[in-house]
Amino acid sequence: MRALIRASLRSRPANGHRAFLPQIRKLVFEYCDKWPTSANTRTYISNQIEALAAANPHVEVVVKQRNQKEPIARGFYVNNRDKVIPLKSLEVTGIQQKVQLLLDSSGAKIVPLKRRAVESTTEATRGIWSGLHADRPSL
Repeated sequence: MRALIRASLRSRPANGHRAFLPQIRKLVFEYCDKWPTSANTRTYISNQIEALAAANPHVEVVVKQRNQKEPIARGFYVNNRDKVIPLKSLEVTGIQQKVQLLLDSSGAKIVPLKRRAVESTTEATRGIWSGLHADRPSL
C-alpha cells in the first residue's frame, strides 16, 4: 500500500470567482545612493515603501543598493518571469504608477493581437482546394 502524504490532500489554489491570487510574488527596488538620477527613487523609498508593503502583504518588497547604476524596479512573478522598469527619469508619482503597473501585471509575455494565424487541429472537410483541379466556369 502506498503511503498517503498529508500535503497531497490539499487543493491547489487557483484564480476564480471566489478567490484571486496576485501573480506578483516579489518586488525589488535597486538604486544608487549617490547618483542624482536616483534622487526621486530614494524619496519614494524613504516616504512610501512602508505603505506599499503594508498594502500588499502578499508581495515581498526588497530594497537593494546598486552602486553607480541607474535605478530600476523589478517584479518577479509566479510564472518564473520578471519585468524590469527603469526609474531614471520619473518623478515620484511616475514611480508610483510604474510600481502599480508591476503589481497589476501577470508577468506573461506580450503577445501581438494582430496577424494571429488561424490554426486548426483537423483537416478541412472538403480537402485542400486547388485551382488546377477545379472545373472551369461556363459563360
